[in-house]
Amino acid sequence: MTPVLRQQARIGQRALLLTTAALPLTGWAVHAAVLHKQLAATRRDPLTGLLRRDAYTTRARRILARHGDDVAVVMVDADHFKQINDGMGHEAGDTVLALIGARLTAWAGPRAAIGRLGGDEFAVVLELGADRRRQRLEQLVRMLHAPVTLTDGRTVSVAASVGAATSDTLGTRDLTVLQRAADAALYDGKHSGRAHLATTAHTSLLSVNGRRSGRPGTAAWGRAA
Repeated sequence: MTPVLRQQARIGQRALLLTTAALPLTGWAVHAAVLHKQLAATRRDPLTGLLRRDAYTTRARRILARHGDDVAVVMVDADHFKQINDGMGHEAGDTVLALIGARLTAWAGPRAAIGRLGGDEFAVVLELGADRRRQRLEQLVRMLHAPVTLTDGRTVSVAASVGAATSDTLGTRDLTVLQRAADAALYDGKHSGRAHLATTAHTSLLSVNGRRSGRPGTAAWGRAA
């Protein structure tokens, strides 16, 4: 074998070794990418794309710790949702929930924590200064009350009740306390078509599983609506 051929053979062997060594790394990279996608999927609700409860809670607490008194915790409950599900079908109900999620995302922006807590119940935690809270909450109510057109052409009237609690008003950054107060304010104004802001009085109401005592599903532990 000539010196040139020997040199080419050595180069070829090195290339083969490098390729062989890279295969396990490539396999692990693919595996890691799949695991990352699976992990991301467990963080998000498949219907709305919003954060699930645990992921939402983690992000919400981080926002509260970082921005303090300029934070609002907003609870949203779809009105008459059972009537939509029963009267127009589950596909219509799913469409309404997905669009509520999209409207919350458009309203709150990418820096907020937006979660679907279960069923037709949603929560948003975002930085929202006192000078524009009322205006922004009124904007949210208008967005949530816009009718939804289904793929078959039917129109669904949509409504949602909104309650909000703020760190500066209640003097706390505790997410559980703020959510409970926002939930109580929401039910004070249920079906009113307006957003209700919590006061310190809303923090003293009895609760079950962190929700207002007496609301549907709170008769026993483990069954909070």
